[in-house]
Amino acid sequence: MIATIPFLESRFKAFNHACFADSLAPVPLRLSRAVRSLGACTYKKRRLLFGKVEYYDFCIRISTQYDLPESELEDILLHEMIHYEILSKQQQDSSAHGRLFRARMKAINEQFGRHIAITHRGALQRTSAATQKPVWRVVARVRLHDGRIGIKVLPRIAQRLKAYRSGLLHSREVAVVEFFWSDDPYFARFPKSSALNLFFPADPDFDQNLATARPIDL
Repeated sequence: MIATIPFLESRFKAFNHACFADSLAPVPLRLSRAVRSLGACTYKKRRLLFGKVEYYDFCIRISTQYDLPESELEDILLHEMIHYEILSKQQQDSSAHGRLFRARMKAINEQFGRHIAITHRGALQRTSAATQKPVWRVVARVRLHDGRIGIKVLPRIAQRLKAYRSGLLHSREVAVVEFFWSDDPYFARFPKSSALNLFFPADPDFDQNLATARPIDL
């Protein structure tokens, strides 16, 4: 689901009662269009006498750019509510997600069966991958006579593919050169070029990433 103000307000009230013993003062809840952050607890700070720091003007913002499971959206709100609790009580943590934050997160997760995480990176990566358009690449799979299999990502130009295949087959080590269309993100890690070289990935099952690829006939 995509966050709405009524949803955030109802969940804030329920979690404040259940998880924070109604200790959190009402705070502005806002929707954002952030694409690199699913949630944020914003604030201002000012220095007082004797070097003390006061935090004020809090606001919790939740991004509407991603469609998330309801429970995951709730955990993101809870994450930001922990930040709000620590800062609004003028407590000093050891870091942004330091000792106080981790202890509070652990307690809520264990007592209420939540899955609050230190960062929202996992959810952000999953939702980003789901919304991105596929990127198609030309991948060469090269079998050598000694049994090894190498791969290469090439420009999508037929003339260069033919030249690459011809160049490799001049080597006595090369048995077969095959070309495929693939949208598997696995191949994004390899540079694209027409140079007569190969990559031999350390993961032995990389060939499975070509299982759904489309062969290219030249």
